[in-house]
Amino acid sequence: MDMQLNGQLALVTGASKGIGYAIAERLIAEGARVVIAGRNVDALEHARNRLGGTGVVRALAGDLATREGADEVIAGLGELGDIDILINNVGFFEVCGFFETSDAMWKSMFELNVMSGVRLSRALMPAMLERRRGRIVFIASEQSLKPNPEMAHYAMTKVANVSVARALAELTKGTAVTVNSVLVAPTWTEGVECFLRPIAEKQGISLDQMRTEYFRGDGLSSLIGRFATPDEIASVVAFIASPLASSINGAAIRADGGIVRSLF
Repeated sequence: MDMQLNGQLALVTGASKGIGYAIAERLIAEGARVVIAGRNVDALEHARNRLGGTGVVRALAGDLATREGADEVIAGLGELGDIDILINNVGFFEVCGFFETSDAMWKSMFELNVMSGVRLSRALMPAMLERRRGRIVFIASEQSLKPNPEMAHYAMTKVANVSVARALAELTKGTAVTVNSVLVAPTWTEGVECFLRPIAEKQGISLDQMRTEYFRGDGLSSLIGRFATPDEIASVVAFIASPLASSINGAAIRADGGIVRSLF
């Protein structure tokens, strides 16, 4: 399928690995020019090299958990021209009991997972509205709908992503700009693997066993019964970011593997 993205300029945050990297890779494969952004300079350059360089027009380093970092990324766009597609993907997760989660943990989670997208959308969306075309996608989570009490602060940010996306979509009436969120399934990324490996070792089981056990416990309701791959999520995001999805606006698209038992 031709997603009609040839020549489009996209900014993908948190693109040095995981879902963000897969999204950048898919957009490039569809002919888009991609700017990748993240905090770690070395990781970004490594990602740029892996992506082949030709489709990545720039790798921009900045701590998107801060106003200053967002400004650095925005300034780095410079002479590249207007962004056609903004993928607000950057974020992190952690597991911590509600009563043990400090104020600082809540704030740091919110600053990166929510305010990064708020700041970039505030800076880049006006030009989209003026041109009357563009795409903004927030990467949310199945945790937006089924918050785990051991990840309450993370789930809160993913609900916020959906809310911000819907609010921004209300500003697009009369244009061809769309703003949507994608509620992703538990996805097997480098971050998830690094998180689960020590837990598996502590329990004396293999990583593969740990992956299976998740879907006998917290993930029991998943209809696919496995972790999604970053590529699977990237395919959904690329479609939502394409002209083919012009009728989808203000939506929370579920790419959750059926883990949420809900009709709507």
